[in-house]
Amino acid sequence: MRQFQSWFDKATQILLPILTVSGFFLTANKMPKYGFAIAALSQIFWLYTSYQSYKKAGQIGIFVTTIIMTFITFYGLFNWWLTP
Repeated sequence: MRQFQSWFDKATQILLPILTVSGFFLTANKMPKYGFAIAALSQIFWLYTSYQSYKKAGQIGIFVTTIIMTFITFYGLFNWWLTP
């Protein structure tokens, strides 16, 4: 289990900024449908990282903000992909 967590921590450090910035970039370039899809993938890593910050350092604000942003991202994903 410890080896998986170490691997996931390393993957998070790489994928979190790549996916987050890519999602914002696509949304800013008038491609919100794809921007929200990429941003939704980044939320997995944001939730993990913010939970670790909350657990280790008591950073409740970033964890609550991440939960709210996850709901907003999935609302955007639903709005652009599943509604006519």
